[in-house]
Amino acid sequence: MDLTTELARPISGYYLLGVIGNPIAHSKSPAMHNAALQEAGVQGAYVPLHVETDQLQAAVMGMKAMNFRGFNVTIPHKVDILSYMDELDDSARFIGAVNTVVIEQGRLIGYNTDGVGYVRSLKEEAVPTIEGKHVVVIGAGGAARGIVYALLLERPQSLTILNRTAEKAEELAKDFKVLGNVNGYSIESAEQVLAQADIVINTTSVGMHPHTDQTPVSTLYIPEGIVVSDLIYNPLETKLLTDSKHKNCIIHGGLGMFVYQGAIAFEHWLHVQAPVEAMRRAVLASFTS
Repeated sequence: MDLTTELARPISGYYLLGVIGNPIAHSKSPAMHNAALQEAGVQGAYVPLHVETDQLQAAVMGMKAMNFRGFNVTIPHKVDILSYMDELDDSARFIGAVNTVVIEQGRLIGYNTDGVGYVRSLKEEAVPTIEGKHVVVIGAGGAARGIVYALLLERPQSLTILNRTAEKAEELAKDFKVLGNVNGYSIESAEQVLAQADIVINTTSVGMHPHTDQTPVSTLYIPEGIVVSDLIYNPLETKLLTDSKHKNCIIHGGLGMFVYQGAIAFEHWLHVQAPVEAMRRAVLASFTS
């Protein structure tokens, strides 16, 4: 991206940004992006928007009508939002899921910043290389698609997807076969699959606030000393991570991915360098406010 591009400010000189999802009350995106706007010296606001599935089209058209500059998309809308895009970037097209939308001269342009943000965080905070590793991804929804795509570009030895329904895991694996050794199984195969894992990644919402006593799989099946990662960032340490830490695992929470994917989205919207550290501080502060 050319960050020297002049800001194409709306006539009002004020940027409207937001995030749509269900649930959405837990989101730290408003705290992060409002801090980023302030740090970057850009006038605007970023708001959380609770959107039911049957109201998705109305919400998207409403934001377009109100001259929003763009918005983030979270659970459960990352795949369904595709129907309303005028254009997709390469990653969103291949992944089949969108987490960032830019509204440019009335056109809705979809991006996926989840995968690249996640891999950057994982490599910086937990494991320096993914090449040659046996990776297990739990979940086969919109978030998983972005993660699987970015992970396979890192050339793991194998990538296995576990999901409540085997059919959905197998379908996702088939979509990405061209990129590497990837297979899908029912979560009922967790014990056998996890026994071979070097890295386990939860991409589901199981364990997210307020249901913090849940785990996507039994940690009895997690091998000692591997890397266990969770995309959830609220709480900062999920029960999956806490239990895995007791098995001497290297744990990796969702905060880094959240900050990096947000920074990339911010740059798509505004064409200025995202203030990453200010964004990270704002998210951490929001947990204690």
